[in-house]
Amino acid sequence: MRIRPFTLIFLLGALGGAAFLGLSTYDFIQHLDREVHDLVCTSILGNDAEAAGEEPGCKVALMSPYSSTFRTLVWGGIPISLPGLSVFCFLVYRGLDLVLGRREDDRDATFFVFLASIIPAIASMVMGYISYSELGTACKLCVGTYISSAVTLLGAAGAWRSAGSPGVVEDIGLGGSELADVPAGGSGLTGLLVGAATLGGFTAVPMLTYMILSPDFSKYIGGCGTLPKPEDTNKIMVALDENPQGKAAVEVLDPLCPSCLGFERRLEASGMAGQLDRKVVLFPLDNACNWNVSSAMHPGACTISEAVICAEGRATAVIDWAFENQQAIREASAIDPKAAERMVLEKFPDLKSCVGGNAVKTKLNRSMRWVVSNELPVLTPQLYVEGVKLCDADTDLGLDWALSRLLAQGGKLPQAEGKAQ
Repeated sequence: MRIRPFTLIFLLGALGGAAFLGLSTYDFIQHLDREVHDLVCTSILGNDAEAAGEEPGCKVALMSPYSSTFRTLVWGGIPISLPGLSVFCFLVYRGLDLVLGRREDDRDATFFVFLASIIPAIASMVMGYISYSELGTACKLCVGTYISSAVTLLGAAGAWRSAGSPGVVEDIGLGGSELADVPAGGSGLTGLLVGAATLGGFTAVPMLTYMILSPDFSKYIGGCGTLPKPEDTNKIMVALDENPQGKAAVEVLDPLCPSCLGFERRLEASGMAGQLDRKVVLFPLDNACNWNVSSAMHPGACTISEAVICAEGRATAVIDWAFENQQAIREASAIDPKAAERMVLEKFPDLKSCVGGNAVKTKLNRSMRWVVSNELPVLTPQLYVEGVKLCDADTDLGLDWALSRLLAQGGKLPQAEGKAQ
């Protein structure tokens, strides 16, 4: 059996896209047990980011608010890689239809394939832009998908333009003329409508099946503990964008913690931050001030935490600046312990009389004693809504689903109280 070069390029691109998105979907699905797993994406060609002490691009992309949709309906949402995988599988199907049905000279059939190939190309451009502008990183499987989308579109465009002309063909040795009896489908507008309906089925059925089979973790809502001593007697909590109408929430935070940055982005994207009246308890994972850790997991975090406390009403601005410059601050502070102080005072010079002083050091010390008195784990971020903890396993992929339900029950514990296992 013979196949035109552009059709071959199209099929190879579609198969590549299906493979990359299949692995991405697998990486997402294995986290549905609410545990942390190694990513296939990270293991491909090694992981230079993690070796340098940074968050791997694959993990950043997976845990970002852009990795899935319908996040309040099912835990984690439906991974966007799933409909993408369905589209590429559909394109493979249509490519085989062109070859086995001997329809490579059918202008209508090749035109529809070209139109369908535009979908993953546009999606790749949008996601590539988001990855660059919002996440500041890229995952390897994502890049592979972008390239596959471009190759698929190129092959589809070439197949459409060469349809009806002699062209150059290659023998790929499939053999068996009986395979040519594949139904050719319609042509013209009818063919486009039939093809669009088929594409809709290819994407809708897997998504509906995913929603039906997704696990229900309702039993964990409100079952991961409470604050035994929530009172702020020493006034150590820092207010974030006060919202008296929102539900009282306490967030345990390290301003140089990459996970805290990711959590903040997911919370903002969820649209539920506006339903909370948040106060921050600073808990820097830096042994320069925190006796609960044996090393500086996030060098410079103590100094930046002091700056947040000193800023008072402008604490949000300092935290936002620290989030945007986390890596630079940590790297500089690992070399020079005074680097964080220089950097924060260069940005906020009016804090000079406060940062490093005995008063702010005492307040930060009391902040950590508050964490200890409430028997909290040495972990950031943590979120408590009206004293009830959002489970640690729900602070990433399950944030939208779990927090919406915790807010709905008003921060109250379920009738059968007790910590979830």
